[in-house]
Amino acid sequence: MGYRVVIAGATGNVGREMLSILAERQFPVDEIVALASRKSMGTEVSFGDKTLKTKDLDTFDFTGWDMALFAVGSDATKKYAPKAAAAGCVVIDNSSLYRYDSDIPLIVPEVNPEAIHSYAKKNIIANPNCSTAQMVVALKPLHDRATIKRVVVSTYQSVSGAGKEGADELWDQTKSIYNPVTDVPPNKFQKQIAFNVIPQIDVFMDSGDTKEEWKMVVETKKILDTKIKVTATCVRVPVFVGHSESINIEFEDHLDENEARDILREAPGIMVIDKREAGGYVTPVECVGDYATFISRIRQDSTIDNGINLWCVSDNLRKGAALNAVQIAELLGREVLKKG
Repeated sequence: MGYRVVIAGATGNVGREMLSILAERQFPVDEIVALASRKSMGTEVSFGDKTLKTKDLDTFDFTGWDMALFAVGSDATKKYAPKAAAAGCVVIDNSSLYRYDSDIPLIVPEVNPEAIHSYAKKNIIANPNCSTAQMVVALKPLHDRATIKRVVVSTYQSVSGAGKEGADELWDQTKSIYNPVTDVPPNKFQKQIAFNVIPQIDVFMDSGDTKEEWKMVVETKKILDTKIKVTATCVRVPVFVGHSESINIEFEDHLDENEARDILREAPGIMVIDKREAGGYVTPVECVGDYATFISRIRQDSTIDNGINLWCVSDNLRKGAALNAVQIAELLGREVLKKG
């Protein structure tokens, strides 16, 4: 016996990826429904070798459905997630709406699977920010060994993190530079993204940090350890898919780079590709479509007593969003619902 599963926001990048990953991982589905806004109703989406026609999110009755994976943004989530939860359908939400609610677990299954048991307070589980998800997968096994004091991270985030509009803007601007007859001014991003980098993701806060940077700090503390100090600089780069991060980690105890490499090789969800030669590392182009979080450039930081530097790359539409949501669904089924 399998699960009755809802995908809300099935026509978007993340919703389509959720459907793809559920099929790839052979999630035990008895019945699945794809929901979208009224304007997208009837759009066809793929689930394995099946084609689903989207139904109207606004009028859908969640009664009798086991779980709903939401990929619709905070405004729509605020309206429909409580409705689903009240009907007894467990919501796994990809938006930022519930991540900072103390009654709602924020889960990366490789890092804090035990948090799944607190879902019942509101019948909702939050999926973390894409840049946080891959970082905590890398930090967790190292933290277990040597206790992390402080993390300094700089991100290089792809345009797909801003949705289809972000990817379209990079594509259209790139074409316009080669064909100067057309002009594509910034719209989704604050400045030209083609052949450029933009040190702003989300809005600025009073501290001078952007909201994206604040998210990485708060979410790392909630998922991994409240004592860890985190400072982040988040940058948008002209890459279509795949977020990269340069991470500097300071530990309580000494951790040799070779031991760190061995620990990461054995850790769940991680693939270490780290050869000290030209091209002996992973770039975002190479991680697209993969489940793993890739780690390269592991080396000692000689400027502090107990420091390690590493390079972390992952497909942000997968581990940063859809894959993590599906892994939460698998965890929920395995640990709580126990039907599949």
